[in-house]
Amino acid sequence: MDKQLTSKLWEAADNLRANSSLKSQEYSTPVLGLIFLKYADNKFLTAKEKMEHSSSTRRTIGAADYKAEGVLYLPEKAQYSFLINLSEDEVVGQHINNAMSLIEEHNEDLKGVLPKSYNKMNDVLLADLLRTFNSIPTDSSTDYFGRIYEYFLGKFAMTEGQGGGEFYTPESLVKLIVNIIEPFEGKIYDPACGSGGMFVQSAKFIEDHQKNASNAISIYGQERVDETLRLAKMNMAVHGLSADIKSGNTYYEDLHNCVGKFDFVMANPPFNVDGIKKDRLNDDPRYPFGMPKNDNGNYLWIQNFYTALNEKGRAGFIISNSASDAKQSEKEIRKKIIKTGHVDVIITTSTNFFYTVTLPVSIWFFDKNKVSDLLDKVLFINAKEIYNQVDRRHRDFKPEQLEFLTNIVRLYRGNKVENTLGSKDLMDKHFSDGYIDVKGLCKVADISEIEAQDWSLNPGRYVGVEDEEDDGLVFNDRLSELNNKLKGLNEKAGELERKIQNNIKEILRN
Repeated sequence: MDKQLTSKLWEAADNLRANSSLKSQEYSTPVLGLIFLKYADNKFLTAKEKMEHSSSTRRTIGAADYKAEGVLYLPEKAQYSFLINLSEDEVVGQHINNAMSLIEEHNEDLKGVLPKSYNKMNDVLLADLLRTFNSIPTDSSTDYFGRIYEYFLGKFAMTEGQGGGEFYTPESLVKLIVNIIEPFEGKIYDPACGSGGMFVQSAKFIEDHQKNASNAISIYGQERVDETLRLAKMNMAVHGLSADIKSGNTYYEDLHNCVGKFDFVMANPPFNVDGIKKDRLNDDPRYPFGMPKNDNGNYLWIQNFYTALNEKGRAGFIISNSASDAKQSEKEIRKKIIKTGHVDVIITTSTNFFYTVTLPVSIWFFDKNKVSDLLDKVLFINAKEIYNQVDRRHRDFKPEQLEFLTNIVRLYRGNKVENTLGSKDLMDKHFSDGYIDVKGLCKVADISEIEAQDWSLNPGRYVGVEDEEDDGLVFNDRLSELNNKLKGLNEKAGELERKIQNNIKEILRN
């Protein structure tokens, strides 16, 4: 992807926020809608040129012909050329709204999906944005547009902060999940699908392994927030993917009849949700291990993921660290799940991978088709010291780090490793002769060890701590972090002391 072009596109889009009263949430979806429109227009023009050159008759080419080519039909007033040539006195926002309505009218799958709030925006800024987006080359591939769309999703998530977590999971964490569950073919399900990032990365994984994603996988999703659902459907269209994504609250609605249905389940559900009406869940087959008594939805999600798998299925999902050591009714549910033998891998990450929270998270993996030798075992990985510092507040994984973590799992499963992304040095350092437990990094524990740890799935309880002399840099980083925290506490203590003294003086004066 052309970084100079994407920076130019983002700068033009961000002008809508900088030079208007719009909040990020109000301009992000319309901007993504324009990327979708430009993509659809490019595909339409390519198909039009092809059909006009190959047609042996003079009949009029219509909407059905474009549909047969797998391309959205765009009436004249929905085409990009019409919109960028509007005169200065035209109401650009209303014309874009009309264009979106026309596209939905001629393409039933998009009905109610495309944004139509452009009339709230400054017409001059919109016209500038249309012209800037028109610089995307006409012959750009679907993959190219997909990467632009993903780039914008990430930038908007970062801009929106807490709100960004509603629709976007950091690409590094999604890639790690996809690499470990290996969705080569079959039915994929995400019951909290956000903008569809899990589906996009699954398709990329398949393409990277020289297969056609459209032929290899069937995509199913569910999403509670309608605005986010629209982002997902546009995302699928821009990536050339077909998906059955339904609107619904997964706690109460099983719109895909998911029990035992899917080969792969991937998700990043909302953490620690309270207020769920559990009386509505009685006799729901998705919760066979029992109902958590505390007001927390984590173990409802975990059971959702487990029960959606077929007898050979794999799941990978992000969950709050607190779920790994939760007590009482949640521990009893966790114990039952562990005893199935289907808990495969547990990974903890560093802080600052998310735009919404700074805390580290856990990634759990289920595998209902584990080899018999691994049925009573779980691989624990502590990845807290493995990260790339993007900027002061954000981290991700480098490609070689992602490959390294995935290779640890491959070795544990008895599979061949991959060394195409630069992980060879890390692998040679730790695993030159195959899988071994590495202090501070990874440990294979059997169920008896897990029982001895009160059924905890916290990797820190198993992998131990790397010797400080083995990695002085890690020790120094931790020491520096502690010193910074201590400095902050001292400053707060000093401020509190000053307030108390001032209050005492005020009381004495009175």
